[in-house]
Amino acid sequence: MRMRPTLSWTPTEGLPPGTADLEPVVEALGAGGVLVLSGAGISTESGIPDYRGEGGSLSRHTPMTYQDFTAGAQARRRYWARSHLGWRTFGRARPNAGHRAVAAFQRHGLLGGVITQNVDGLHQAAGGEDVVELHGSLDRVVCLSCGALSPRRELARRLEEANAGFAPVAAGINPDGDADLTDEQVGDFRVVPCTRCGGILKPDVVFFGEAVPPARVEHCRALVRRATSLLVLGSSLTVMSGLRFVRQAAQAGKPVLIVNQDPTRGDGHALTRVALPLGAALTTVADRLGVPVDPAA
Repeated sequence: MRMRPTLSWTPTEGLPPGTADLEPVVEALGAGGVLVLSGAGISTESGIPDYRGEGGSLSRHTPMTYQDFTAGAQARRRYWARSHLGWRTFGRARPNAGHRAVAAFQRHGLLGGVITQNVDGLHQAAGGEDVVELHGSLDRVVCLSCGALSPRRELARRLEEANAGFAPVAAGINPDGDADLTDEQVGDFRVVPCTRCGGILKPDVVFFGEAVPPARVEHCRALVRRATSLLVLGSSLTVMSGLRFVRQAAQAGKPVLIVNQDPTRGDGHALTRVALPLGAALTTVADRLGVPVDPAA
């Protein structure tokens, strides 16, 4: 029997409180070799809501699971209608000060790598290089039958042609690019198949309830082994896909530092949790290190 994925986490008693002291982060980055692990919270200042923070999307929305997506055509129709509408907004998001600061740290040789749990591509848009997309990217589409990859913009064009006039007003956009629509708004939205084999198309992202590819996990574990410390940015660490790297770093005696306004599931393993907005916090850290951050485009 398949279990539903973990979507929430309740903080336990005795977790260390958050702080406004950025000095441990400054010291870690100044020493170099830091591995960044980012989550949805780093993209909120770009207009993409997170899952679990104040006003997070899980308060109104249950993400699509791999099991539901593959189980039936109606679930896929609902997903693609919502995702197609969400992509119009999601695709216009731009990097914020947090993304630009991470890219600046990388350019100045302070980082040993960047792993992101996000599927928005904003680290790369800010100038980040060799970013490991732990959960994939929404700008690619994969066929579940033949494995062919294709650009999301190509699928968006085909869906526009198949659903002329589809323009409902969404109640909100979620971190996975999914828009909040009712079944009535979804209506008879038409889903298009793979152009190569006629198979089922899926965004090239890891859905809830789906496993991260083992080779990708091992690559991330190798980055943790080589890192001097782990800096978590904007992740509640509720799901094991990210938490396992925090546990690995802590077990190896490497400092774990977290910048997240709310408590996280990894706080018990962390040297500190800085409870400040990410953009302002990372800009301040960059200033103290004398690292220039690119202005907003």
